[in-house]
Amino acid sequence: MPSDGPESAADGPETVPDGPETVPEREAGRGDYSGAVYGSLLAASVVVGAGTLGKFPRLELVALLLGTGVVFWAAHVFASLFGARMAHHLSWHVIRSTAKEERPIIKAAVPPAVAAGVAPWLGLGPQGIAWLALAVALIGQVGWATVAASRAGASRRMMLLAGAINLCLGLLIVLLKVALQH
Repeated sequence: MPSDGPESAADGPETVPDGPETVPEREAGRGDYSGAVYGSLLAASVVVGAGTLGKFPRLELVALLLGTGVVFWAAHVFASLFGARMAHHLSWHVIRSTAKEERPIIKAAVPPAVAAGVAPWLGLGPQGIAWLALAVALIGQVGWATVAASRAGASRRMMLLAGAINLCLGLLIVLLKVALQH
């Protein structure tokens, strides 16, 4: 039966019976940036949703970005542990390493939240705050996708393609924001 997760039958189980647990390849070197890409797109979506509701305090946006990142992180940890790993031994080490693997979802919400937090010092009003936070989230999304492609050993052409596809996804979010504001 084919595996739905990142490991195949040839990789073996994530734990060795009565032995130390193995470290996934992504922790050992290359890294998995899908959570950061996903988290950046999620943050952009949160900004668009919050920005279309009218005026809002910037601290609400900061809390909404960080809170949504934490909730989606927890959902991904849960899904990973109980979706893909139920056949494996669950230990505190596996739970902690899974939580750590999914942490980029939270980390991706931090830069747009910081941008929203400092935007008033730049003289920006509510719409300016939303646009700045959105721009920071989208820059993060494109940046993480490009880094992911690079670290995976992709050619420059593939790195550009990864960045371009993520830019298009980001532009769809921008179009949604513009459409909802009118």
